[in-house]
Order: sequence, then structure tokens, then C-alpha cells
Amino acid sequence: MQTKRFMSAAVAAALAWTSMGHAAWDGADDLPTNPLPCDGGGGSVAAKPYDGGTPSGAANMAGKKISLVDVPKLIGIGYFNATALGMQQAAEELGNVDVVTDGPTEANIDDQITFIDNFITQGVDGILFAANDPVAIAPVLKKALGQGIHVVGYDANSQPDAREWFVNQAEFNGIAKSMVDAMAAEIGDDGKFAIVTSTFTTPNQARWIAEMEAYLAKCHPGMEWLETVEAQEDNVLSFNQATTLINKYGDDLDGLFGMTSVATPASAEAVTQAGECGDIAVVGLATPNAMKPYVKTDCVRSVVLWNPVDLGYAAVYVTRAVVDGDLKPGGTSVDAGRLGTLQVINGSEILLGAPYVFDKSNIDGFDF
Repeated sequence: MQTKRFMSAAVAAALAWTSMGHAAWDGADDLPTNPLPCDGGGGSVAAKPYDGGTPSGAANMAGKKISLVDVPKLIGIGYFNATALGMQQAAEELGNVDVVTDGPTEANIDDQITFIDNFITQGVDGILFAANDPVAIAPVLKKALGQGIHVVGYDANSQPDAREWFVNQAEFNGIAKSMVDAMAAEIGDDGKFAIVTSTFTTPNQARWIAEMEAYLAKCHPGMEWLETVEAQEDNVLSFNQATTLINKYGDDLDGLFGMTSVATPASAEAVTQAGECGDIAVVGLATPNAMKPYVKTDCVRSVVLWNPVDLGYAAVYVTRAVVDGDLKPGGTSVDAGRLGTLQVINGSEILLGAPYVFDKSNIDGFDF
């Protein structure tokens, strides 16, 4: 077994869990975890002062037409196509916002930084982003703030002072609880699982895994975590990694977690091709359309996500509110059009809402 290099806040529990066979993974941070109650009750988040950044000398564009650019982790996949669609819907509703989505075709932080830097040079009123790396992206975002450009993140955060606000699709501990409870329902509290993620440093996935670790230790300590593997945001690599795990662990592998909208359907396809549907559970984050074939064949029972269209939609409404002066540091809520009023959490995050579980009974009602 490798030496475990990441330790969550639940040190004692994690140490005990590691001694039971939990393989190492390289976590991206050492932030404290906050596992929700095992019985399904809600948790609470302590109030924090605003910890976001501030643009220098931003022009007064209140009520005026603004130009925004959206630079996601990568373009050309269903998930970020959906967030881009939501942004266009919000822009059309508002009538005084233009949004253009562009970015790398692979989840490469250096390429993402280059795109953002080019947009700064061209001159825009605001930048929306989903970070490939929370630390590496910070300098170019701070450069944008320094030139009076508004900066709002969504999906995957940066360091807080490198942007003004972050639209969080769901709290990390809520995602963790939904994922782990769904897996436990399928493989039992003594089942063994592995995880397919993009990279160990991708901020949202690293946080979800950290919260999963803490929640597992607290509520499902008998489950055994075999391994975590990286697969970028690549469909072929995700399929190959899932297949490798299936072959490596054989009958010891009871379940696979997919941490990305690419890894989850690829893992389901690997299980399908291996003839292991019903024997290896797949639980993960993915868009409904990508998972419908596997849900309908009962190879996948549940998919955890939020509506990425709403996420992109909310990001534009938040940016408009910031530009108009309706959302300022210390604010506690923001109006988000058809989504109603969204709450501020953790100082400078806007919470979209609770995670949603798609299954055979409801997945046909969604088209994204």
C-alpha cells in the first residue's frame, strides 16, 4: 500500500479507515471537511465574511450592455455545452448581456490560462470560468481583476481572492453524502469500490472526494476504498482506466464512482462491455442524456448531479447583479431570474441548490 499523503480534518477517523485497507490518493488541499449527519439530516455552514477579490477601477456599467466571456475547463462536451446554453438563456432574458463561450478542447490549465489572458488583452467587462486548477489559474484571474474586469467562477473554484464570487452547484458535503449513500444502497456497508476522477488537483472533484472520505469514515466505515485513478476529461482514457480497475480487482470490486460527466458514462460502458452489470455498481456525476442508455438497461441505478443549464444561467445573473451593484461584499442573497433567490454561503459563494438524483423513474424528464 502506498503512503497516504492527503489527510482530511477527520484525522483520527481517516487514520483508522486507512488501516482497514484504504489505498492512497493525492488530495489537492488540506481544507477541513464537514460530513453531514448519517441519518439524512441537514448540516450547517458557519457564516464567514466576504473573502472574494475586488476589481480595480471597474467602469460603472450599471444597467448598460456588458460583454462576458466564458472559459470553462474545456469545450465540446455535453456538460459545458449545457452550462453555455444556460448562459445564453440568461443573456437573452436580461437583454443587456452578451456572452461568448470559448476555451481549450482538453482540460489543460495552461491552455485555459492562455485563453483568459487573450480575453483580458481584447478587453471584456467580465470573465466567467470553471477552473482546471485553483492555484495555477489565480494569477491570470487576479490580472483581470487588476484591470477592472469582473470575475465570477462556477463549477470549479479558484482561490477566493482571485475572483469575486463563485456559483457553487451544490455544497461539497451534500454531493459526497448523495454519492456515498447511493453506493452503499447498492453494494452494502462492506462493499469495495474505486474512483475514476479527472485529476487529483481538479478543485471540485478533490473537494468531493475529501468530503466522501470524511462521510465514509463517519457513516459507512466498513466500506473499503481500493484505489483512485486519474483519467483527465477524456472518454477513452476514462473507459480504459475503469476497465483496468475491473480487471485488476476482479470479484473484489463491487462499485465504481465516476467523478466527472465523462468518467461516469465511460465507467458504465466499461462495466457493460465487461459483462458486469448487476455485479459492479456505477454511481457518479453525469448528465442525464449520457446516462439514459445505462439507466434503462439497469446497469446504472442512480446518477447524481444538478442542472448544469441552471448553473450557467445563475452565473450570468450573478455577474449582472455584481455589475449593477445589487450584489456586494457582505450580501446574503441574489436574485437569479427563474431560479428565484439564491443564498450566499462561505463568504463569497452562491449556492445553486441541493444535488439531484436521476434514476429510471425520472431521467426521461430531462434533456441535457
